[in-house]
Amino acid sequence: MRSGHLSLGIRPSLAKELKARLGNILHQSQWRPFSCKMGRNKPTLEECLRWKGSFEQLLSSKCGLYAFTAFLLSEFSEENIAFYFACEDYRSTKCRAKLPAKAQKIYNEFIGSDAPREINIDHETRDITKANMHSPSPCCFDQAQHKIYMLMAKDCYPRFLRSPAFRDLVSEAKPSGKPPKEPRLVKKA
Repeated sequence: MRSGHLSLGIRPSLAKELKARLGNILHQSQWRPFSCKMGRNKPTLEECLRWKGSFEQLLSSKCGLYAFTAFLLSEFSEENIAFYFACEDYRSTKCRAKLPAKAQKIYNEFIGSDAPREINIDHETRDITKANMHSPSPCCFDQAQHKIYMLMAKDCYPRFLRSPAFRDLVSEAKPSGKPPKEPRLVKKA
């Protein structure tokens, strides 16, 4: 683990995959909130119920990420998840020469005073991030990213689980079709 790297519990390879999924979600013009792709890719009841286990389990599920992002879109706060994954992508940038341009793009989109998708962070975090922009490193957004992750985990995620959209998704989900394991009966001789 790099010094100064704030671990948020997501493996870099998983983060890259989740970012790609999020990009697809945000660019699909046919996306309907709170529904996953129809057919085989619809979540099972068991998958939906696993999402209640932790925020990490929700984000690691393709349909969970779709449903959560749709929920954020409905609340006009999708910039949070977009910023989170933009930071994950930024941190995984291998070519250090690309960091300044990528950092400026993220800053302009999510943090700057005229940012079109401004995230809700405190002034201290905003100032620290702004200062980090003078010499962009892979960890220059860590504090802001952590604040947004915690905001989603402690505020958005519980509201998502209580939302009518989540309840509808669970009620429409079908069991996986795998029969539950039954205890084996032991014959007495």
